Amino acid sequence: MNAFGRRNNIGGAAARPGFGVARPMQGGGFQKPEPAGEQFPALDTLTLPAAEESLVPASQLDAMQRLADRQAASGEAGSSRVEGFEASIHRIKEQVLPRLLERVDPEAAATLGKDELAEEFRPIIGEVLAELRLTLNRREQFALEKVLVDELLGLGPLEELLADADISDIMVNGPDQTFVERKGKLELAQIQFRDEEHLFQIAQRICNSVGRRVDQTTPLADARLKDGSRVNVIVPPLSLKGTAISIRKFSAKPITLDMMAGFGSMSPKMATALKIAGACRFNVVISGGTGSGKTTMLNALSKMIDPGERVLTIEDAAELRLQQPHWLPLETRPANLEGQGEISIRDLVKNALRMRPDRIILGEIRGSECFDMLAAMNTGHDGSMCTLHSNSPREALARMENMVMMSDIKVPKEAISRQIADSVDMIIQVKRLRDGSRRVTNITEVIGMEGPVIVTQELFKFEYLDESADGKIIGEYRAMGLRPYTIDKAKQFGFDQAFLEACL
Repeated sequence: MNAFGRRNNIGGAAARPGFGVARPMQGGGFQKPEPAGEQFPALDTLTLPAAEESLVPASQLDAMQRLADRQAASGEAGSSRVEGFEASIHRIKEQVLPRLLERVDPEAAATLGKDELAEEFRPIIGEVLAELRLTLNRREQFALEKVLVDELLGLGPLEELLADADISDIMVNGPDQTFVERKGKLELAQIQFRDEEHLFQIAQRICNSVGRRVDQTTPLADARLKDGSRVNVIVPPLSLKGTAISIRKFSAKPITLDMMAGFGSMSPKMATALKIAGACRFNVVISGGTGSGKTTMLNALSKMIDPGERVLTIEDAAELRLQQPHWLPLETRPANLEGQGEISIRDLVKNALRMRPDRIILGEIRGSECFDMLAAMNTGHDGSMCTLHSNSPREALARMENMVMMSDIKVPKEAISRQIADSVDMIIQVKRLRDGSRRVTNITEVIGMEGPVIVTQELFKFEYLDESADGKIIGEYRAMGLRPYTIDKAKQFGFDQAFLEACL
């Protein structure tokens, strides 16, 4: 007997094999094990049997395929530099421009319009081309004239994009890459800048036209173009790919609430309710993400303001385009090189209260000026409006509380919440959906306080239903069927019955 209490194995063939001794496999001698790669084949070589394949929903297979396509897509940034006709014109421009500047008085050229300057340039360009021994056909000559005039009086390659009415956003990511937003989708633009210095000069030209500056000491700047388009510039060393310019274009034709309803951005009933809110001097907060259409909604709502009212607009870079006769736009001023002379939104709001306004409209609130805006709404300036960044009406209220607490005013949170509940009548939530469409997703009333919580009531809501074959989102605008809390305010202007019918 061994140490484990078992008898020693003496029996030979009849005895049980010892621990760890493998029995021989069926079929005779030793078999070589399969390599790991054959034993566990790659997932993409597996084929499901027909019975199992039928158990997987088609929508799941389609979703998995789309995820695989997204993962396989190249993450490398594209370049907007192009070859062909445009590239050859730009190469000729580089040769012609220095000789052209020698023959032209810049001060005299600045006094001419683009068409007049093109007429003056035509014979001079012909002389320069003869000197360089370059022969161009009529189409190439017109293209060269346009490029040269844009370079001298305009914004160079950006002029082509600014003239395109279908483009709503222009994003320049350094001299080699420019994207545009067309009908809600981003695409690479076929323009090119000479180099980083060329792009930086255009950025400086934009900022200098509105009295702002941008350089290495002040690498951030907000500006605007002559047509009101908003511009943001950020230059190295903050931008690592070179000078970045972001331009938000606005439609030359003002967009109304009826037009937005026709586009499918809201239902006709929602448009009626918003018209009444604008006419009856509701205090309105427009909430949404970047590029969701907050400023467009604010412009559309402002058309319902009585022409006899005095309206003041306060913005960092003036974007609002009101059609009222008694409208005074105010704009902030950044600090100078010594860090002095800054005029903030909060300073302008305080000053606006002394200018006898009927309504105060803020382009966007980001910080402590929220407290002054609430004070204006709650002290006789009914009908004031503002925009802010938020994902939902409930989050908009929380953001307003946080922004007030960012100020140096020591006020209890409950008092802040109560002032918001007393001041704000309606929150309009706008959103840009993944198919590029912009929708009004919520219209919410602020009712009051219940304990420490601000109570709201939803009047309208956009509900997602499905997605079409071409990627368009299908949804439904639903009225929640509730009696509006602000109907008493609408009654003072004689719109109570129309407001009630729109909400039910």
